[in-house]
Amino acid sequence: MTQPEGRRKRSTLASVATAAGVSLATVSKVVNGRDDVAPDTRAEVERLLEEHEYVRSAKRRVPSRSRTIALVFDDFMSPYATELIRGVTDAGVESEVDVVVGRFSIDRAGPSSGAGWAQRLVRDGRDGVLVVTSDLTLQQLAAFERARLPLVVIDPVHLPRADVTSIGATNWSGSLSATEHLIGLGHRRIAFVRGPDGAMVGQTRLHGYRAAMTNAGLTPEPDLVVPGDFGFEAGLAAGRRLLAMPDPPTAVVAVTDVAAFGVLQAAHAAGLGVPSDLSVVGFDDTYMASWSCPPLTTVHAPLQEMGRVALRTLLRIADGGTVDSHHVELATELVVRASTGPPQIAR
Repeated sequence: MTQPEGRRKRSTLASVATAAGVSLATVSKVVNGRDDVAPDTRAEVERLLEEHEYVRSAKRRVPSRSRTIALVFDDFMSPYATELIRGVTDAGVESEVDVVVGRFSIDRAGPSSGAGWAQRLVRDGRDGVLVVTSDLTLQQLAAFERARLPLVVIDPVHLPRADVTSIGATNWSGSLSATEHLIGLGHRRIAFVRGPDGAMVGQTRLHGYRAAMTNAGLTPEPDLVVPGDFGFEAGLAAGRRLLAMPDPPTAVVAVTDVAAFGVLQAAHAAGLGVPSDLSVVGFDDTYMASWSCPPLTTVHAPLQEMGRVALRTLLRIADGGTVDSHHVELATELVVRASTGPPQIAR
């Protein structure tokens, strides 16, 4: 016969107490956040609680504390991350929720890290977690479910399950409009600097570029779609590669603003004028897009609003509510600045 939930938890605590060589009362003090436990003993009990995947129930948490959520990035040192942080924290102020920003490298953590990660978040009193552009594994998703820790993903790289709640932008139509803008200016040799292999955001934006080219009766040449990632160095390398071609493109669509900045740098280093010799379009419309030289034409992704929607969605789930859709996309819009113009042949 299946044991009641309460008995399973008492048995788990007893097992932890036995493994740690302490009393059950000592383990209970650690679980309930009491401070009358020696630091070394507390650390060992916490380690064993994590190893046993013990989940503190809501009743055991300190009732008077404010709600806290974790906002986790693979890399938060970017204009993109800054915009999202602003949106999430603004919504946190409105909802009286504390936001703790952190970094978690899924690639280095290994496939068994999910349980430990979820347990640490629960142990630290987090009421939910927002994960940004990370490639979650099935093991990690299962660990969040066992810990009853609500999860929302922003701009997911890859989702192994369709029922994971995520917030994004209309990446396909945004890239379509960027490419159509260049075609409308008279460009025909249009290159695309894509994102990492398998990244949903990059793949969707690439499909939008290809659709615009096909709709205009143009064949996207394989050599004009160059590998990269979301960063400056990859954009710089891609720009150098494209401009070294015997017949270089007259325009480039980059998967992000930061990658577009790299293409701009490659053009300047080659002595080319932008947009007189090369037009460049980015994606995201981060605050730095209007600071570049020349100011960058880009697709505006409502990053701050994405952060606000993600936090409100997470709190709804944490309060026992449901979502109308597991995936929400907010509308993008092309913002035309000085980095695009007609190709010289069309002038």
